[in-house]
Amino acid sequence: MLNLCMLSGSFEYDSETSLTIFKKYVERNYPIQADMIVYQSEDDDPSLAAIDDADALLVFTRRLNTDGDSLRQFQSYCEQGRPIVGVRTASHAYQNWLEFDKEVLGGDYQGHYGHGPTVQLEKVASEHPILKDIPKFESYGSLYKNPSISDDASVLLMGHTDEHTEPVAWTRLHNGGRVCYTSLGHQKDFELEAFLQFLAQNVLWVAEQI
Repeated sequence: MLNLCMLSGSFEYDSETSLTIFKKYVERNYPIQADMIVYQSEDDDPSLAAIDDADALLVFTRRLNTDGDSLRQFQSYCEQGRPIVGVRTASHAYQNWLEFDKEVLGGDYQGHYGHGPTVQLEKVASEHPILKDIPKFESYGSLYKNPSISDDASVLLMGHTDEHTEPVAWTRLHNGGRVCYTSLGHQKDFELEAFLQFLAQNVLWVAEQI
């Protein structure tokens, strides 16, 4: 049984509700036990002790003001090269460590294009195990700008609108550990089984289960 720890603290995107949906999905369909650490506000400071025993960590937070021992515990997890999946606002997960985006996720978050049409997705690495058996779907959230992702990142999905194209999912290694990031993760994305399956396969891949 894979022990997944999820950090919820992206209030703009109702991460607690979305990750509750994901928790039910993965526990029903995969050998995964998912536990959630919930931030109640940007200034909340819940214990992160559960990440020490996690086989994988999923981060869905946004500009939290976490500092001190809690932030150092999160940084230590990353520095050890342990498995990480970042979802949407994880690119700016902690206000006091915005470098997490470039240093760990391999991203280059520069804002987004605003609310527009749904994002058309194109598989770039269709043979990758994360994309195995994932049917075609569209994302409902605005398209994030990531103009200069890390040179060692391997893009899985590109997102297209009428005017813009951006990478929206990729993998990389950080200190020897597997990392996945996707800028998808709007509330409506979590209503799509294809997205839930995609996210589950991100978790399995970083944990070296697929």
